[in-house]
This record gives sequence, structure tokens and C-alpha cells, in this order.
Amino acid sequence: MARGGMERWRDRLALVTGASGGIGAAVARALVQQGLKVVGCARTVGNIEELAAECKSAGYPGTLIPYRCDLSNEEDILSMFSAIRSQHSGVDICINNAGLARPDTLLSGSTSGWKDMFNVNVLALSICTREAYQSMKERNVDDGHITSLPLPSMSGHRVVPQSVAHFYSATKYAVTALTEGLRQELREAQTHIRATCISPGLVETQFAFKLHDKDPEKAAATYEHIKCLKPEDVAQAIIYVLSTPPHVQIGDIQMRPTEQVT
Repeated sequence: MARGGMERWRDRLALVTGASGGIGAAVARALVQQGLKVVGCARTVGNIEELAAECKSAGYPGTLIPYRCDLSNEEDILSMFSAIRSQHSGVDICINNAGLARPDTLLSGSTSGWKDMFNVNVLALSICTREAYQSMKERNVDDGHITSLPLPSMSGHRVVPQSVAHFYSATKYAVTALTEGLRQELREAQTHIRATCISPGLVETQFAFKLHDKDPEKAAATYEHIKCLKPEDVAQAIIYVLSTPPHVQIGDIQMRPTEQVT
């Protein structure tokens, strides 16, 4: 079903932010396997270049194009969209995957840590969404798709009793609200462009090691007590969303490991 439903996307362009590892890399690979041109961006592109070479040697029908972009810098984002416009005409699918967390609590966290999370998780996502929509509008693309999934997006549906995650959770709640607001504005604009939020629970990536960078044992323990989701599981959810008929609007997919409690 997914393969047939993905035919209309063949040779079209998808932007995947945070594509250097984890979910972003898995999504980029899955889209290239489906025959799309994928611009994968991150602050460092060495891993994306390696993945692009792997995809090419594997004979996948699509192409992965690495692009260096610091999403905390609006000028970098605008420059990236300008390059996509001049070299590839524009964006048809925008996968807002990039996100970060800092262990800054509400009572004693640093303002700089809060700003880092807000700038990437909320502002950069909103800028990419705006620019993707404008790219679609100027080319009369009426069937595009904008998907947001900074992990773990279940943090946008409940607040876990861990102080280091509370400000981060606030940014995820913002993404949940922004995605629904986007859906409403797209309807007001009388387009058929769709907006979806993918909300995964615990996914085995490097996320915990970045959050608990001073306590690697605690980070490792995050993934040891249950069988976690894999990045490929989330990528398949995105393929499913994209493969649905144009008249089907999936607003949110909440997915957890079967053994996850909260």
C-alpha cells in the first residue's frame, strides 16, 4: 500500500532537518528508497554525505543531497531555501525533525539553555514551515505535506516528572499547538496542503546521551529497561502518512514502545 501511495511523490523534493543521525537519517533513507530527491540538512554534514554515498551504492531510485545549515540562525535557513529554489525549484515535503534538549530546569536552568531549545524546537520549525509553504504557494503546489516530529514528541502530550525535561516539554506542547494552527490556516487559505505531527515515545537514538551528556550511564539506562522504538519505526510512520490519499488528513500519530508506561 505504501509503495503504491508513494508513487505521486517520486522525483519530487523533500527537506529533512536534523538528518545527520537518528530519526532524521532513517527518514531521509526511507524517502530516497521511495524515489524522492531529499535535501538533508544539519550543522555538520559528514554523516549525511556518508549516507548519501550508501544510498547511491545501494541503487536506491532517489537522491540524498547534504546541506549544511545551522537552524538556530534564520539567515542560514533562508539561504538554504533560496539554494533549494535555485537548484531544485522548491520544497514539496518538509519534515521538521531537528530538535534539541538542554538539562535546564525551570527553577535553576540557564536562560541560554532555554533560548537554545526555543530557537531550534519552535522558531526554526516555524521558519522552515513558513518558507516551505511559500515555496509550495509560488509554484502552485497544492498537495504538499508538512510534518513535524522533534523527538520525543510525546513530550507535547504529557509532562513527565523529570525536572530536566520540563522546559523541553513546553517547546513540544508548542509544536502540537503550531501543527493544529497550521492545519487551520492551510484550510483558511483553501489549499490541500496537509500538516501532520508525529509523536513518538522512547526512540533509541543519541538523544538521551546529549541530554545527559555529563552522565553517560544515566543516558544508557534510558534505553535499557524496555524494548524501544527504532528510528526506522518512525520513518515508516512518515511513509504511511505521505502515502495516504490526498483527501485524508492525519493530524497526529502518537506511537510508543509497547512496554512504555508514560
